Amino acid sequence: MAGVVAVVRAGPPDSAGERMAYFADWNTANRGYTVKDVDTSGAAAHLDRLIWAFGDVSEDGLCHVPPGADQPWQIFQRRYTAEQSVDGRADRYEQPLAGSLNQLRKLREKHPHLRTSISLGGWNWSRYFSEAVRTEESRERFVASCIDLWLRGNLPKLAGEPQGGEGVAAGIFDGIDLDWEWPGGRGHPDNVEHPDDRRNFTLAVIEFREQLDALERETGREYTLSASLSNDPQTMRDSYEPEVFAYLDFATVQGYDLTGAWRGTTGHHAQLYAPEQEPDQPSVDRAVRAYLDHGLPADKLVLGIPGYGRGWSGVDPGPDGDGWLSPAEAGADGDYGQSTDAYETLEQLPGERFFDRETGAQWVYDGDEWWSYDTPEVVRLKGGYVVEHGLRGMVLWNLDMDPEGELVAAMAEALG
Repeated sequence: MAGVVAVVRAGPPDSAGERMAYFADWNTANRGYTVKDVDTSGAAAHLDRLIWAFGDVSEDGLCHVPPGADQPWQIFQRRYTAEQSVDGRADRYEQPLAGSLNQLRKLREKHPHLRTSISLGGWNWSRYFSEAVRTEESRERFVASCIDLWLRGNLPKLAGEPQGGEGVAAGIFDGIDLDWEWPGGRGHPDNVEHPDDRRNFTLAVIEFREQLDALERETGREYTLSASLSNDPQTMRDSYEPEVFAYLDFATVQGYDLTGAWRGTTGHHAQLYAPEQEPDQPSVDRAVRAYLDHGLPADKLVLGIPGYGRGWSGVDPGPDGDGWLSPAEAGADGDYGQSTDAYETLEQLPGERFFDRETGAQWVYDGDEWWSYDTPEVVRLKGGYVVEHGLRGMVLWNLDMDPEGELVAAMAEALG
């Protein structure tokens, strides 16, 4: 066909592994972490891909920007001052695209190597995924709406504001990440569910692949399709058919939240290996091996690492005095949700620090509170694991928890 440009799909990068991180758009408003911080921290220079969290799926089963919420203002209407802007230039009132998306465009212009994906769903916005993918017709409409909104950049026009319109955000994203948590009825308690979710997820991925391939032929650009996967082997079996991996460019496996304050005993929520004392504990290695056995190729598996830790209070010191695998009275107070806090904050806590190379885990204990979290040393250890096993790379959740870019720099160092 005249005018069609052939597209050659790229494989993994030439370095030992691909370096990725999530940008949580709500923390621009909640915590003051902006796209410019991704640049000034040095993270943008180290990363191969930024994954933007999240795009919402509507009750009608379509990609949309929720009207009436804070998201429209933050992502495409907010005007940035020169001091706040990636390129040092202030936004004008009447420009068709402002907000964080415009800052992301500027970031990509400054760092042309950086690729970007929009992640759909997440823990709180996966509610209607099942409805969106339930029939052939609904899948076609859903995928087309996501490509129209996020890749073609056709943003809604809202009353009283000049921003939005056809193509105003075109080219900002070159990938779509599917973060349905989780198909098969093991996800968020508010999710709509159907017994055929597992199969329909595969069919939806195939539909995304077909429509993205068609877009590639139209534009000559390459578009990446990925998915975020649970670390639990039973959820893996319930949620994902091995067939689905053939249509994904890569898949991120959440190497965190293995335990938490819901358990009355301290433990590592992102340990690389289970300890000898409790060999049946979940671990990153166990999750990785489960996916490899389930058919996910090693060169498509991206290991997720946390920019946060999980903690307990009222912790018994135990026989070794370090509080590890010890009874606790309750979860510790955290600033990122229940018994959860950011790497930046945990690095400032008083107490004695311990690093266990055998499990690949770090913790801090002050005689009462006990926190497990990843440090640059842990990240480098996990990076060595990724290289040793020929995995695709690593992805950090998420950037605002590492505002100085220390974990991202350790990832880059480990992966080459």
